Amino acid sequence: MPRTHIRRLPAAALAAGLALAISACGGESADTAAAPAANASSAQLDPNADLSKQSLTISVWDGYTPKELAAEVKSKLKTDLKVTLHDTNETIMAKLTSGADTGLDVAFVSGQYAQALNEAGLLEPLHPELIPNLANLYPEAKELSYDKGNVFSVPYTWGTTGICYRTDLVKTPPKSWNDLLDPPAEALRKVTMMTTERWLALPAIKALGYSVNTRNDDEIAKVKAKLLEAKPKLLGYDDTTFGDKLKSGEAVMVEAWDGWCPTTEKNIKFTVPQEGSDLWVDTMVVLKSSKNKEAAHAFVNYILDPKVHGWAAENILYKVPNKAAMDAMDAKLKADNAPLQMTPSDLLKGESIIDLGEDSAKFTRLATEVATKQ
Repeated sequence: MPRTHIRRLPAAALAAGLALAISACGGESADTAAAPAANASSAQLDPNADLSKQSLTISVWDGYTPKELAAEVKSKLKTDLKVTLHDTNETIMAKLTSGADTGLDVAFVSGQYAQALNEAGLLEPLHPELIPNLANLYPEAKELSYDKGNVFSVPYTWGTTGICYRTDLVKTPPKSWNDLLDPPAEALRKVTMMTTERWLALPAIKALGYSVNTRNDDEIAKVKAKLLEAKPKLLGYDDTTFGDKLKSGEAVMVEAWDGWCPTTEKNIKFTVPQEGSDLWVDTMVVLKSSKNKEAAHAFVNYILDPKVHGWAAENILYKVPNKAAMDAMDAKLKADNAPLQMTPSDLLKGESIIDLGEDSAKFTRLATEVATKQ
């Protein structure tokens, strides 16, 4: 099915506003990210609660869960479920940090945003005794820098970013981010990079040997210079249609999230450059304001059932951190989509993207200056 959700920020200017709005959320370092905020659970939860007396409202990206999810949850948990949609992390973060009562119980957000929400005191610490299906997760899923031990978030999907390319239109397979930034003659002005700030910066950051979470002004200045040097050699910046451009031949190499590289096509392959890449994660979090916390935990536990969680891998072609679900995947589907064959240890070679607090504005400015430079 088409993967229509967008996890990323749509506009640099709007992103800057959000970064400043949640700057108090911190994100000082990976070590800081691993520690829970001082937001102890407001009450003990009842493992024997009657879930039929609770109802749930969740917010998730369109197409990221089955259309039948509400009916399935009602059947399995006896809980009424209302599914609301958000198109970007930014949209849901603005809603959750507004101070208003959102009525939400569970939200799907990317890892660094879960970290920011936790540090703002907006998340319920997870009660593992109510989520026995946590045992289905790979051990590596507990080693994520923004939330070591899954204290306040449960990973739903995860992956990395690399180069997606046409094997028949590129003479030498790309091995380095520099192949994207300084493409060979046959790829000149047939290359796309992403518009979203952290990912727009990623190729230059890694080509220069820096951390994806750098806050260093000198390093960011060098990243900007490298991106501006590359800009005239690009077809453009594209977060959504680069797969279509590859298929048509309009582009021959693109920066891509692994699950969005159309590797089912005969002449399209995905590679992680030799300098390394990121590790992105989309998560489920329980809101501290939820009045239905037992049902919220039951919902998260339900999603972690291998048959349920496996839907995401088979329908949106993103890896899930659920060993039982990945082991049960259709063998041909996995064989036809090389990114699905990446192991958890492969993924953990990438750097987890963490929240940078006030320093997020540095990447907003970087993206704006690169995008608007003539």
